[in-house]
Amino acid sequence: MNAFQLIERSPQSNDLSGLSGLTPIDAQVLAQHAPDAHWLLLHERDITAYCSLWWQHVPAYANQKLGLIGHYAAQTHESAQALLHHVCQQLTVHGCTLAVGPMDGNTWRRYRLVSDRGTEPIFFLEPDNPDEWCDHFRGTGFTTLADYSSGLTTDLTQIDPRMERVERRLTEIGVTVRSLQLDNLEPELQRIHQLSLISFRHNFLYTPIAQDEFITQYSQIKPYLQSQLVLLAEHDGNLVGFLFALPDVLQAQRGESINTVIIKTVAVLPNKIYAGLGNLLVSKCQAIAHQLSYTRAIHALMHNANNSQNLSDRYAHTIRRYTLFSKELSLKN
Repeated sequence: MNAFQLIERSPQSNDLSGLSGLTPIDAQVLAQHAPDAHWLLLHERDITAYCSLWWQHVPAYANQKLGLIGHYAAQTHESAQALLHHVCQQLTVHGCTLAVGPMDGNTWRRYRLVSDRGTEPIFFLEPDNPDEWCDHFRGTGFTTLADYSSGLTTDLTQIDPRMERVERRLTEIGVTVRSLQLDNLEPELQRIHQLSLISFRHNFLYTPIAQDEFITQYSQIKPYLQSQLVLLAEHDGNLVGFLFALPDVLQAQRGESINTVIIKTVAVLPNKIYAGLGNLLVSKCQAIAHQLSYTRAIHALMHNANNSQNLSDRYAHTIRRYTLFSKELSLKN
């Protein structure tokens, strides 16, 4: 390991000319995500590993002080071990008691690793990674903090018999469901952002996201959206639930016909009068997708301890698993 050189990349000094190996993180992304540190591991003039650290603005978790490791990449187990040992020491120096990764600063951005690939190809907007990256974390003392999964249903005509009663009850109190207005996208996204902040605030490792970043994230995929697949539930003029789905355009890149929709996000205002609304939105979305000649739906990236997993289990079977890792920190690390 003596052949490795660790350097800290400063946001004010991004000249990495003359270096080969891994492609570095884009300077604009670093500026937007504002990590507290970014470390590169060099072997001669090759970048062999890198990651960013966050310890100032991080999620609350139990009685721990979290340090996040994100923007992660490594070419070999040896380079991963050198980098991860170093950054865990850095997080300890800054008062962190638990390292969590990979997570690019918060759960609104890229986080966790594919840990059980299954046989289905990667779908649109799904994060991917070399299979050995899980071993990188496990090999340096990290263990599983949380498990996630994606599910697939191949029967979009399946009907939950309870949904008729749920829809009748919600209709009686004045809840209506409509499609997204693509020509009015930014105001629609502003409302979705506000509901997301409320609906997800008790989610695992939650932190809020600024409206500008949220709108930028979703505006980037506007060319791929079908308005019929994004559903908004309103009550007395207020947004009380939404479902965000879109076609799996990666199928076309593989030379296939697009027959799959990805249900990316479902959120409902936490109020008992809206019980069952999330299930209803999924049922409606799958029925609409069937009418649009889709034959499959992926329920994407669900935390296995969340209600979304229970909701998905009624329709789908697991096709992929993901893991978020953690490691207890101490001065002995």
